[in-house]
Amino acid sequence: MTWYRWDGEDLILNVRVQPRARRDGFADPIGDAIKVQLRAPPVEGRANVSLTAFLAKAFGVPRARVTLLGGEHSRAKRLRIREPRELPAGIEPQ
Repeated sequence: MTWYRWDGEDLILNVRVQPRARRDGFADPIGDAIKVQLRAPPVEGRANVSLTAFLAKAFGVPRARVTLLGGEHSRAKRLRIREPRELPAGIEPQ
């Protein structure tokens, strides 16, 4: 399984979060998830807020178009990005 899939115009991502990293950014895929490094700590939902903001910027969409589908209290998360305008390296257009 790959770390992303298309659902119509939406993109579903499997993400493995590394909180308290030096910088925000994508890292190499780990199994069926893409590793995302975040400076935010995993406290009081800060890492989730930081993750949605990071992904919104990376895919060129407003934050409201990034939805956490699963993994709110886990490092392994699944997210939906509605109609992404930009695609980072490694993601093929549908």
